[in-house]
Amino acid sequence: MLERKNIDSALSGSTLTSSKFDGFDYSPEAMMPDVKVLKIGGQSVMDRGRVALFPILDEIVKAKDKYQLLLCCGGGTRARHIYSVASDLELPTGLLAALGGYVPRQNARMLQMLLAKHGGLFIMHDDFEKLPLYFKLGCMPIMTGMPPFGYWEKPNEEGRIPQHRTDAGVFLSAEVLGVKRAIFVKDEDGLFEDDPKKNKDAKLIRRIGAKELLARDLPDLAIERVVIEYLARARFCHELQIVNGLVPGNLTAALAGEDVGSIIYKD
Repeated sequence: MLERKNIDSALSGSTLTSSKFDGFDYSPEAMMPDVKVLKIGGQSVMDRGRVALFPILDEIVKAKDKYQLLLCCGGGTRARHIYSVASDLELPTGLLAALGGYVPRQNARMLQMLLAKHGGLFIMHDDFEKLPLYFKLGCMPIMTGMPPFGYWEKPNEEGRIPQHRTDAGVFLSAEVLGVKRAIFVKDEDGLFEDDPKKNKDAKLIRRIGAKELLARDLPDLAIERVVIEYLARARFCHELQIVNGLVPGNLTAALAGEDVGSIIYKD
């Protein structure tokens, strides 16, 4: 007869629903801190076509042998159309998240085809754990920026639009890999106090802390608000960099660690 043994664990007997857990004094391991995680904007870049995208891809190709690049794609205008139609049909948040995930995946597939001859490789969320192998083989992994919450996306307090969209997925990817800075390639010079497309006098914010940014409660942000909230308590990803990819050389400078564009940091 087998002897029954207890597993020595800090959470043994815990309900996992208490207000706090004791006995966890640890420093998490940064798995792949040297990876460059960057998002290619959907509406800001992909929707503009080859005029906007191809020069950015040229910079990426030139950098691919110098850095380990993980490319993530946004959804853009087509995703907004899906959210609009699904909201009009009064579908729940989880279904909107599932539907909205298809568009950035399509963009990632198109990006992979354009970069195929340079080692571009489309990956699904289940392939994330294979990143070390892909990098060792000289591949350039390309994936949707949408986190895999889908039907399990939690309800939004201010409507049905999923709060975890492609910006959130990019940040979470950087956090789990242990990357210090996530790069967001957009069509604006950085973070502004107001939407610069609507207000030409909007002031550019070069550098700001996450908590300060949340406290200012700006009417419009270049990054999903939930990402700023997560940044304030992140373990690894302590900076978000927003760069204008339409300006030649900006992405190259950002990959080199230069503070071009705007920096939102953990404060």
